[in-house]
Amino acid sequence: MTVAEVAQLMRVSTMTVYRLIKAGELPAVRVGRSYRLRPGDVDHYLGDRYTEAG
Repeated sequence: MTVAEVAQLMRVSTMTVYRLIKAGELPAVRVGRSYRLRPGDVDHYLGDRYTEAG
């Protein structure tokens, strides 16, 4: 997935995704001048931060 696709999925800005990559919270591979992320890694990141409401 591209950074833009991940940002849209998470409903955050692309800069937030870049910050998460740089902080090592989201694993990514650099391809040329852009990053690619695996959908499973994004799902795992979101699942770890899921909280039950109520």
